[in-house]
Amino acid sequence: MYSIKVEEYFSSAHNLRGYKGKCEELHGHNWKIEACIKSKKTDKTGMVEDFSCVKSALRRVLEGLDHKYLNSLPYFKKVNPTSENIAKYIFTKLNQEFPQLSSVTVWESHNSSATYYEE
Repeated sequence: MYSIKVEEYFSSAHNLRGYKGKCEELHGHNWKIEACIKSKKTDKTGMVEDFSCVKSALRRVLEGLDHKYLNSLPYFKKVNPTSENIAKYIFTKLNQEFPQLSSVTVWESHNSSATYYEE
């Protein structure tokens, strides 16, 4: 089994609804996103996927989140913008282009992350 991973970053603000604590207040993060693609084999060039193609697609997804107040976006008006739900949102969007996407990890700080994957 092979696995590749790309990382990208974006900045945004959010607040958590239904949560009691500091995160219920408006605050921001410099998010780090990791997208992982797995495959049992490589293509004829020996690659699972071209890193630059995956990074470009991930950047396109993140453009819609970068420097935004996440709670005001249509998806997050219905879904609480937790790290877990942000990971699922990005996974769903990126998976449309890369069906072999295995996981998306969202880091909201250097020591706290959430990962979404489907079995």
